[in-house]
Amino acid sequence: MPRLTRRYAIAILSGAALMPMAAAAQGQSLTGRYRAEGRNPDGSTYSGSVELNDAFGKITMTWKVGSQSYEGLGTRDGRVLTVDWGDTHPVVYVVMPDGSLHGTWANGTALERLSR
Repeated sequence: MPRLTRRYAIAILSGAALMPMAAAAQGQSLTGRYRAEGRNPDGSTYSGSVELNDAFGKITMTWKVGSQSYEGLGTRDGRVLTVDWGDTHPVVYVVMPDGSLHGTWANGTALERLSR
């Protein structure tokens, strides 16, 4: 019985040690202005800006690329941000440790990086 109790104690302490890291990743606000750099499905590149508002896990985004403007609504699940911007496929970003967002769109055939 002492071994079983010890295993539970180790499991509980290990989980407790990981909780602050998970909370930090989830709790990091993404609100702000970003520089956008990307590659279209045809291989051409683009740059622009993105205004992102992160309020209680609900995300609003506005991209400005050249004279074009796009808007999207998204949700966040930990480090993954999924944004519906009116296309068939959403933009899917991963929040990186430095706060930048690395994403794909057009069903994975296009790339985008957002940095502050």
